[in-house]
Amino acid sequence: MSRGLFITLEGGDGVGKSTQAALLEEWLTGRGRTVVRTREPGGTDAGVEIREIVLHHRGDIAPRAEALLYAADRAHHVATVVRPALARGEIVLQDRYIDSSVAYQGAGRVLDAGQIRDLSLWATEGLLPDVTILLDLDEHSARARLDTSRTRYDRLEAERSEFHARVRAAFLRLAEEEPERFLVVDAARPVDEIAAEIRDRLADRV
Repeated sequence: MSRGLFITLEGGDGVGKSTQAALLEEWLTGRGRTVVRTREPGGTDAGVEIREIVLHHRGDIAPRAEALLYAADRAHHVATVVRPALARGEIVLQDRYIDSSVAYQGAGRVLDAGQIRDLSLWATEGLLPDVTILLDLDEHSARARLDTSRTRYDRLEAERSEFHARVRAAFLRLAEEEPERFLVVDAARPVDEIAAEIRDRLADRV
């Protein structure tokens, strides 16, 4: 049985993660691999309820409470979806993971990034992705894409540009700190070019 592989897609809102995840899933399936495509928050029944709270709750949620809700979703998701799939030798292709919490709750909400990361590592028993694809796009261009595709914004999408600038900078810092795990892709490029670069990075892993 082939070894399981954990791939995450990261980046700000509007950078094209869903589009690239769909293209990557198609390519991986074509190579004979079983793919579990999932997301955080919301990759389980319990996660769907948590997602509704953290993204669509009316009114404020204290930043630390928000971080704990994401960690709770992540703990359940990894235990019931991600680890079992990896144990079966499957590829987990996931939209957002620990790095999103470090960027959004750590930098965006101005909490301690190290504490946020440690919280998620505790929740997941230390599970990190094999490969993290960071789709990088400046916050103004990303917002323009959202403006053409959204009828409503979630709580994070609705934050000011300064918030999203901090998030982008945090993602890029994480990529600099772990270059062996991250693939940073210019998300302003054509969709097919991005997909080809991702496939090149993964070809020898699958």
